[in-house]
Amino acid sequence: MPITRLWPTRQDFRDAWPAATRGTFLGVLLGVLPGSGATLASFASYALEKKVAKDPRKFGTGAVQGLAGPESANNAAAQACFIPMLSLGVPPNAIMALMIGALMIQGIQPGPAMISSQPDLFWGIVASMLIGNVMLVLLNLPLIGLWVKLLRVPYSLLFPVILVFCAIGTYSLNNSVFEVGLMALFGVVGYVLRKLGCEMAPLMLGFVVGPMLEENIRRTMLTSGGDASVFVTRPIAATMFAIAGLLLLSMLLPAITKRREQLAE
Repeated sequence: MPITRLWPTRQDFRDAWPAATRGTFLGVLLGVLPGSGATLASFASYALEKKVAKDPRKFGTGAVQGLAGPESANNAAAQACFIPMLSLGVPPNAIMALMIGALMIQGIQPGPAMISSQPDLFWGIVASMLIGNVMLVLLNLPLIGLWVKLLRVPYSLLFPVILVFCAIGTYSLNNSVFEVGLMALFGVVGYVLRKLGCEMAPLMLGFVVGPMLEENIRRTMLTSGGDASVFVTRPIAATMFAIAGLLLLSMLLPAITKRREQLAE
């Protein structure tokens, strides 16, 4: 199908702005978290839009909410990663860790004092984000035809190429054939989970943040002398557990309500 227009219609804007708003807030929250990033924010936003949509079956067929939400979350998370890096000197992911290393090589120490001691650099980075987004639009609009042609590549050809690059990347880390086999095994596990309808975003977040969670749990248990009640007796820990429980309940309630409606019919 030829490209006839690039500018969204008024109906597209009306359908997209709630998803874009939700995606922006979700992207900022996930972008600040350690270990997360733009990819995770995109998956989480897509999963959220499917849950709040009146007809989730439209997703995968060109629903504008499925595009506006993840793209807004992706952009918001990519910018939000700079917040802990510039204000606290704490890198939320590997890319920000590399940037901190590059700044330190130049004799610049990211942290609270950076904003006051080097305001030109700080506000220059902020301005570069705005300029970068404008340049992205100016570059992508003339090249939209090329990106559409890439989508026409048959999946039967694209899948083997992706698989080969994944195997090369895995093998290049430690020159281990075992790790390539392990990658293939988890690929099968991921395929089974996909067929079962499991969401990928929580799995990715658990995979990335899980080791840090285990390390801090062991540290807390050593500090408390093996007393697990410290997780609910300390105010901050108890508050975090309460928030996590409320979030879990908010995700379960719509599913329970929908199930009851189906049984009632």
